[in-house]
Amino acid sequence: MPEPKTMVTRRPNFIIAISVVLAGAILAIALWVLAQMHDDALRRAQDSVFNVSLLIERDVSRNLEIYDLSIRSVIEGLKQPGVQQLDPKLRQLVLFDGSASAKDLGSILVIDENGYIKFDSQAVPPRHVYLGDRDYFKVHRDSPDVGLYVSHPFMPRTSASDMSIGLSRRISRPDGSFGGVVVGTMRLRYFRSLFQGMNLGAGGSIALMLTDGTMLMRRPYDLKTIGIDLTDTANYSRFTEQPSGDFFGTAAIDGVERWYAFRHIDMYPLILDVALSTQDIYVGWRRRAWIIGSLIAALDLTLIALAVLFAQQMRGRLAAEEELRILARTDGLTGLDNRRAFEESAETAWRRAQRSGAPLSLLLIDVDSFKGFNDLYGHSAGDEALVTVARCIAQNARRPGDTAARYGGEEFAALLPDTDEAGALRIAEQIRSAVHAVALGHVASSHHVLTVSIGVATTEGVAFATYRELVNAADQALYGAKDAGRNRILPYRAMAGAAGNPIVVVPGH
Repeated sequence: MPEPKTMVTRRPNFIIAISVVLAGAILAIALWVLAQMHDDALRRAQDSVFNVSLLIERDVSRNLEIYDLSIRSVIEGLKQPGVQQLDPKLRQLVLFDGSASAKDLGSILVIDENGYIKFDSQAVPPRHVYLGDRDYFKVHRDSPDVGLYVSHPFMPRTSASDMSIGLSRRISRPDGSFGGVVVGTMRLRYFRSLFQGMNLGAGGSIALMLTDGTMLMRRPYDLKTIGIDLTDTANYSRFTEQPSGDFFGTAAIDGVERWYAFRHIDMYPLILDVALSTQDIYVGWRRRAWIIGSLIAALDLTLIALAVLFAQQMRGRLAAEEELRILARTDGLTGLDNRRAFEESAETAWRRAQRSGAPLSLLLIDVDSFKGFNDLYGHSAGDEALVTVARCIAQNARRPGDTAARYGGEEFAALLPDTDEAGALRIAEQIRSAVHAVALGHVASSHHVLTVSIGVATTEGVAFATYRELVNAADQALYGAKDAGRNRILPYRAMAGAAGNPIVVVPGH
């Protein structure tokens, strides 16, 4: 069974510990929920980006396919016999009829092998403009196997239009030699309008670039970014590693951290990336996390505060109970155990001594002629005298296990476990001499100072059937010491061994 003091300190702390554990559990659950919400926010953003990316890819692919079909139809028309000999207006209708449905298509031009416009979808006769220095012309001139070529951005020379790109195919003569180029110009505002229609938040971005790293269009729009080379950027390197993918990265253009999803547009030398700012991805989550975190923090603090208050109340209650327990066991005047507490300790010590066979000694101590002291000096002085005697007893019966008590009135008791008769007599003499040495004047005493008489009983050599017999033996020895002249010690065994002439320990002998 734990000591009362230990219980007083541990039980309230245990309540606080439980509240801290509960608060920690609530916090852990909240953190787990917030982590799940964090992941859900990213997944929702990823789904949104994938959907936007797919929509843009399909729209761009469809329009590029239309442009390419228009260019192919022009090439096929040029192969038809007699087309080039038709009336110019009729020839324009035959060659360029398919271009009418192409959204944001500028002009479709047939360029001869020298780089000049031969046929023009926008003008009859064709505008006299040299285009032999354009990349879409040079690449087909130098290689017969390019197929559809998507050019770098340029400002059209045929009109004061927006920046455009060219989609071109080679015209090959029957012998395979270079016969010119058919190019369709596509306004970049098409991509800009397409990107602006997508909801990506304030920090989102969309970029379309050529596979060689040339920027074609970007949202947020900045004319200065059109045509820049991205080959030296970290993000471009990751775009080229695989056909599609996603990653967290920082834009080289504006330094914003984003989550990127990219894909290469099928059959075309284009890379599309759609990105959400990490700030935008988690803005809703942060707001909810702040609310939930505040509520959980308030709940945890309240729980712990209530536990601390309850623990303080419990400490006060246990302290009061302990104080009452001590008061119930302590003599109010001397501070020694009272008779009830002494009897409980004595019964325990008796049972222990019976089990172990170790000796147990009992001292009964009585103040000599105390009634006369009270009558002469008053009750206040009498109380002071009792306190003095109690202090002398406590100072000498202080080993672990020793118990000193006020047994009643001017009578005291000291229980000495594991102590034989010689040891008990030694302690008794220390107590007697300590009281005598105080030299508290007592004119009604034959010794002229306050003294005590002590009866000693020990289980060593005497078979006591019960603890009560031990007490009675010490009491008999005490009365024997008083009858022998007071201020002395009498052991019960010596008294019992010489009933007619008891042995008395006389001071100084």
